[in-house]
Amino acid sequence: MARVLDRADLARGDNADEFEGYLHGATVSIIVVDAPPGDGPKLHRHPYEEVFVSHEGAATFTVGDDVIEAAAGQIVVAPASVPHKFVNAGAGRLRQTDIHASDRFITEWLED
Repeated sequence: MARVLDRADLARGDNADEFEGYLHGATVSIIVVDAPPGDGPKLHRHPYEEVFVSHEGAATFTVGDDVIEAAAGQIVVAPASVPHKFVNAGAGRLRQTDIHASDRFITEWLED
């Protein structure tokens, strides 16, 4: 049966809303990012792929040894177990959807 959730009902981080799939009977988790310039998570990794779908703004991604400049309309894929991070590299808000191929967030933080 279909489920409809209000984004306002999701767990709220500093600049993102979090949907953890297992709480809603889903097999994936997502983070809806709305971040100011200069903001982004520190280096981390997951035992599953993470897919970043950019809707607005620009971001600089570090995925392993690769540095990627991504803009609205682009998709970046971080392979499982590869360290990655991103920062809002634009002058305006960064709006993107981060898809975790897991029903829960499993994150190993590699920077303080």
